[in-house]
Amino acid sequence: MSAWESFFIFICRPALAVFFVFSLIVLGWVGAWKLILVHIPLVQEICGLKKKPSQPKPVTGRLSRYYSALRERRTGFPKTKKNYAS
Repeated sequence: MSAWESFFIFICRPALAVFFVFSLIVLGWVGAWKLILVHIPLVQEICGLKKKPSQPKPVTGRLSRYYSALRERRTGFPKTKKNYAS
């Protein structure tokens, strides 16, 4: 076995294998960060990212209309921003 063969087998191949595995880990982490982790509130808080303002859901569902009508019948007035707390 020549010096170049032993150099390649004992030095280059393990270094290339470690580099390949490390690059797969980094690419996986970047993909997970871009696709999933940025949207998790705990990760946003830890990393100091901007939190997206939460918007209230519109009252359009069947059950929400039912309960709004029930509230109007019980109290006599519709739900507005002024009497939201009651």
